[in-house]
Amino acid sequence: MSGARSRSIRWGSIVAVVLLAALGLWHLVTGWTPSRDEYPVQGIVVTAANGKPVWSRLGATGVDFAYLTAVEGAQTRDNQFEANLEGVKQAGIRYGALHHFDICRLASDQAMLFITSVPRDPAALPPAVQLDFTENCTSRPNRALILSELATFLNLIEAHSGSPAILLLTPEFEKEYQVSSAIDRTVWLERNWMLPDYSARPWVMWTANSARRVDGIDGPVRWAVVRK
Repeated sequence: MSGARSRSIRWGSIVAVVLLAALGLWHLVTGWTPSRDEYPVQGIVVTAANGKPVWSRLGATGVDFAYLTAVEGAQTRDNQFEANLEGVKQAGIRYGALHHFDICRLASDQAMLFITSVPRDPAALPPAVQLDFTENCTSRPNRALILSELATFLNLIEAHSGSPAILLLTPEFEKEYQVSSAIDRTVWLERNWMLPDYSARPWVMWTANSARRVDGIDGPVRWAVVRK
């Protein structure tokens, strides 16, 4: 065997090993979920970016609940919310509505859009309010204003839903505004593959894998669990 051919075979073997390792890592990352023994209730967060989920298949693959993105700020309704709402009900999966709060918009305007977009349903899970920073809003109002606006928003949507909301706090937002120490609500934190520890009160929900791939839904989906 010539030296050139031998080197070519070695390089081919190395490439194959690297590709297999990368494929194994990809499956590990996209397939990982926390133990069901520790967290028996697990579910997903869905947006229009996930296309048209096959809800009947999702219920059979370990999805115990789904939070459906309903509203972005004060102007944008998720264009898949109504279809997702119908599908999740037909599949018998517990569901709740998620609002993406915009610190550049009036709380009252955002609440009105949520109330007119999300039907009142006593069987629904508590509404979730996602608090983070976005490229469309570069303003950073002071903490007192943010807490006041958030309190207004929560009062309005909770009167509509009939249950206290859940606050989905990203690390950057919580560091800036320390919401968990000021507003007494259930806390939902996010941290891929490791337990989160950045809020003033114990979390009840945790987004454990934001890159999860699930049969029956397009693209990566946020996988969340509930603490016992």
